[in-house]
Amino acid sequence: MPDSDRPRFLIADEQDIKAGKVTDVYFERTVEVLRRKGIRKQVLAEVRATSLPPGYQWAVFAGVQELAALVSGLNATVKCLPEGEFFCAGEPVLSIEGEYTEFCIFETPLLGLLCQASGVATKAARCKLAAGGAPPAGEKTVISFGARRMHPALAPMIERNAYLGGCDGVAVVKSAELIGEAPSGTMPHALTLVVGNAEQAFRMFDEIAPPEVKRVALVDTLCDEKFEALTAARALGDRLSAVRLDTPESRRGDMAAILREVRWELDLRGYQHVGLFVSGGLDEWKIAELTPLADGFGVGTSISNAPVLNFALDIVEVEGEPFTKRGKPSGRKALLVCRKCGERRVAPEAKAEGQRCACGDQMQDLLEPLSELGRIVRDLPPVQALRQRVLAGLRSGRWQLEKRA
Repeated sequence: MPDSDRPRFLIADEQDIKAGKVTDVYFERTVEVLRRKGIRKQVLAEVRATSLPPGYQWAVFAGVQELAALVSGLNATVKCLPEGEFFCAGEPVLSIEGEYTEFCIFETPLLGLLCQASGVATKAARCKLAAGGAPPAGEKTVISFGARRMHPALAPMIERNAYLGGCDGVAVVKSAELIGEAPSGTMPHALTLVVGNAEQAFRMFDEIAPPEVKRVALVDTLCDEKFEALTAARALGDRLSAVRLDTPESRRGDMAAILREVRWELDLRGYQHVGLFVSGGLDEWKIAELTPLADGFGVGTSISNAPVLNFALDIVEVEGEPFTKRGKPSGRKALLVCRKCGERRVAPEAKAEGQRCACGDQMQDLLEPLSELGRIVRDLPPVQALRQRVLAGLRSGRWQLEKRA
């Protein structure tokens, strides 16, 4: 059996990525042409998304931690947005400067790291925004449940960026370990099916699970949701934190009506303390619909399979002179923002210093140094701090969900 046919995980390891093996072949051929012809020019390239996924008005920049791992030791200088910063279509999010043949083979992995991480973080932020609720309801819990929908090697990346984007927890053990949080989750349908009785399954879980684990009973396995919810409430009493409804599509019908019915029956019998947690087939629009009724959401595929952001990397300056392909604005740029009123503008870097917005406040360039000739010069905050940056942006009211078409 040839080695290529042996069972193995089909992933590139860190050494492959750092060695430039995960690159489109035309970059290798470009390096060969330029080096053999003795052409070694200094260039400045920038990364931006000309457009965002349909309907998106904003996005969240993510992937900087892995980007730093990629450019560490690379003979180039990189500036980019802070991780967790919001941005809009057409705004530069990164610049890289150096001799072109030194970094061009890293364009493919650089874009890959940013495109998917930012897509996941953005979708998570949209889901968290949808779960904001209306006063006095307050924010509702959102947990990332989507690792099973993607290659397992990507689970830590997906769930870190889901957490960064505003999710309150992640389900996968390894992902939680890497971000320094406890994994979220209680029981699957399988426990009830193997035990053979919902009440026994609830009682066994309550008996065995560590005391710090919230008692959340899955209540749609064998019976109607309201009856299994009442069974769980009677079995666990005050220890029951919530019931989870993961009703399959074929039985779901009107999910809002099901939640109202379960809430009514629990409240009628004195179980007002039991929350309602919904999972299965959720996106930001379904969350927005159910937020007035539910206390939390487990979101899977729509976050883990979030639309990637279509970043592109383009040379905008060659040997110190503005120069780029047609359809792109040339020259090095600054992304200016007023922290007071939120005004944003893209300006030539040479004219950025001292600019003020309409409200009179000084504007700040969001593009900050990440590495200088391979040396990382920026502190990389823990993901908890990055998540707080995103949550602060969502709470500011400046970033909203567009109206659904």
